[in-house]
Amino acid sequence: MTAVTAPGNEPVRVVLVGPRGHGWWHLANLRRLDEENVVRLVGVCDLAPMDPEELAGFGEVEQSDDFDALLGSTGAEVAVVCTPIHTHVALALTAARRGVHLLLEKPPTPSLAAFTELTEGVERAGVACQVGFQSLGSHAVTAIRELVAEGAIGAVRGIGAGGAWARDEAYWRRSRWGGHRTLDGHDVVDGVLTNPLAHATATALRIAGADRSEDVAGVELEMYRVNDIAADDTSAARVHTTDGTTIVTAVTLCAERPGDPYVVVHGDAGRVTFWYKADRVVLERAGREPVTTDHERTDLLANLVAHLRHGEPLLVPPARTGAFTRLVEAVRTAPDPTALPADAWRVEEGPNGPRRVVTGVDELVERATTRLSLFSELGVPWATGAPHRAEVR
Repeated sequence: MTAVTAPGNEPVRVVLVGPRGHGWWHLANLRRLDEENVVRLVGVCDLAPMDPEELAGFGEVEQSDDFDALLGSTGAEVAVVCTPIHTHVALALTAARRGVHLLLEKPPTPSLAAFTELTEGVERAGVACQVGFQSLGSHAVTAIRELVAEGAIGAVRGIGAGGAWARDEAYWRRSRWGGHRTLDGHDVVDGVLTNPLAHATATALRIAGADRSEDVAGVELEMYRVNDIAADDTSAARVHTTDGTTIVTAVTLCAERPGDPYVVVHGDAGRVTFWYKADRVVLERAGREPVTTDHERTDLLANLVAHLRHGEPLLVPPARTGAFTRLVEAVRTAPDPTALPADAWRVEEGPNGPRRVVTGVDELVERATTRLSLFSELGVPWATGAPHRAEVR
């Protein structure tokens, strides 16, 4: 990580809302930046208070389940929002009305309408908002774009984004909203494409230079599930950009042998693969040895602080997630995922309990990202329906 400090300035006062679940990652990151004197955690908002041991080392931290009141009493400058997807907009706008800047977990919103409400609200309030696509802080993204611009792999044929992860059945019971498309009349859209492996598509769109809403010309979707959920756990999407680039995402949470997700840029003279969790890039060209490079990453909260203290550009403002939100909207408005037949999957015992595994899905994900094809185009017996084509207005 690239640390950002602000000599001569006080640390930025931060409130964390949603400290549990993925919020533990944010708590650890806040501890690191607190030790570097970049931020100071002054408040935690959750329905269940944290134990003193969980906040050891932070100094005095106020706790409350009233987010608005907590922002006022702590004098927070920044709120880190790591809560269920369908609560993002209301919490973000509560902070914005108080002039509090935001680090908002991905996906920013569960619908295009909510995205418009969010972007207009933070702009009207004049606050900064950073969306938590951590992979977009990787310096590898710029390095890949430079390689492509230099012609290192020739003309780009398309971009594949793949991920084969495993989640046990208990994962979908982690929270009341887990695995839902809607809940209590609210859009949630908690599926593999839009939440656990959302970074795959978002990173591909950034590498393509097509991450704004107006950059998307169309979306094709194939969504499936084997778990007892309403959302998708094994899916493929093809995004067509307005400049003619094709991006195919193939992802699953039902892998046989889970591995790191990646983005691969295919050219007519080679390819570049980005293992985005490791910040590693592999350049492959015919007749040459592969070249592997490792890259630094700028932390998004540190970047937000640098923006506030020194005017550094935000790495992931909401506008730069508009194209990804087009995918979210396509998923939201698509028919329910197709349940795979019983002979397409099996149950295995994982480290945290039983999990459902789709036979051959690891290879399928790789083939889809290599050929830039949807599952139905690869001769898979269970993928026989026509893809859903989302209208882009």
